[in-house]
Amino acid sequence: MLKFIMLELVVLMKQDCSRRDKYNWGIKMKYLLKLNVISMIYALIIFIPVQLIVNVYRIGRLTSWEIGTINILTGVILLIEVTAGTIILYLLTKKWLNGRKANLWTIILWIPYFVLFIYVFVTLFLITYGGDDPNPASGLLIIGGLIVYPFYILILNSFSMIPDEKTIKTS
Repeated sequence: MLKFIMLELVVLMKQDCSRRDKYNWGIKMKYLLKLNVISMIYALIIFIPVQLIVNVYRIGRLTSWEIGTINILTGVILLIEVTAGTIILYLLTKKWLNGRKANLWTIILWIPYFVLFIYVFVTLFLITYGGDDPNPASGLLIIGGLIVYPFYILILNSFSMIPDEKTIKTS
């Protein structure tokens, strides 16, 4: 799916680029790379809380902490990550992506990176102890978060597309 989306973006950009401005092609490819890096960061921002929610019992078993302590720590990490991630992504989107409407591709492009992160994590850290299976209620929290997340990305992109008012009006 990621290959198809990337190929479609490259074809659209190539059609837009004429023969006389070959340097424009390099600029568009840099933009595509920056778009993918930001999409990867979006995926990482939701990947970390999902893994913390799913692996509560494993963290408790390995650290000998109580479940309540782990839940509080997960909530604190979630708040810090969402706050810092929002600020960083706002500034990166404002600086790198220059308020283009193509920034909205990040609403879709984070999904393949999220699936890739999940696949790599599950492959590297298998559940070998049956007590480490996640709680069914955590799945409901994750589903709700994954449904709301594209709207969060849309709002963040919308705010980053608003131009800065740097003009000083004197009357």
